[in-house]
Amino acid sequence: MKSCAILTMDNLSDFECYDNLLIPPLAELGWQTELISWRANNINWQCYDAVIIRSPWDYQDDASAFISVLEQIEQSSAVLLNSLTTVKWNIDKVYLKSLAQRHVNIVSTLWCSKFRAEKLNTFFKHFNCQQLVIKPRISANADNTFWLHQNTAENVTEQLLSVFGESEFMVQPFIESVISEGEFSLFYFNGSYSHAILKTPKENDFRVQEEHGGRLKSIEPEADLLSQAQETLLAVGQQVGEMPLYARLDFVRAVSLDKSQQFALMEAELIEPSLYFNMDDKAAQRFAKAFNERMVN
Repeated sequence: MKSCAILTMDNLSDFECYDNLLIPPLAELGWQTELISWRANNINWQCYDAVIIRSPWDYQDDASAFISVLEQIEQSSAVLLNSLTTVKWNIDKVYLKSLAQRHVNIVSTLWCSKFRAEKLNTFFKHFNCQQLVIKPRISANADNTFWLHQNTAENVTEQLLSVFGESEFMVQPFIESVISEGEFSLFYFNGSYSHAILKTPKENDFRVQEEHGGRLKSIEPEADLLSQAQETLLAVGQQVGEMPLYARLDFVRAVSLDKSQQFALMEAELIEPSLYFNMDDKAAQRFAKAFNERMVN
């Protein structure tokens, strides 16, 4: 039987994880699976035919160590999915800038480094808005993501200095539709559309992750969203030189400069996104089939 390692983390007790739903359909296709933390020591990656990155949701705590582990896997005989090339491109959210250059509509963003308190008001002036989001360029699970209101932003300057005083970060206008409508996630396996969900935050929050109280709903995406997602996925493939095994594309409905509404890409998640296999009873089978086809071809 072929052997596949599913890369995860030491302790998932604080997270909602659905990797276990992959085990039966992979077994039906002749794959024996084993969950392995990316922090585990003395793993002989040669023992595996493939390693699928799935839920290492603390990698941002030591991104260089995480990349080092992936390099060890890539140097072994195991096939790493998604690939090291894709991960290195996707790990820093500055990748959004390269997608924008390929005409993907992204949320307006300032790329900054070394936060200083006196700069805070200039961010609001730049976007001509009352609310901002500031977050790290390397992050997961909305860690160290700040939702700021102009009249109270000064109250968190010490926190911002602590987190971003010596690091790179990104600033975006707060997108109101995240609250009023939610965030759309579309899932693709081997370049083919699988399913989609709408994620909405709990009351008085903006984070849509389940761990933060976000609510999930399966949806049929409208034609414009599907079209934009497909164009985004093609741009991703062109940028990294390959089609990822899996991709989650997160969009919000945003107001453009001409006051029209259109979908804007929040993130193209290619490293460790939750793929919400629980929200579509065929999603895990689609993933397993896509993975098996990738390994056979």
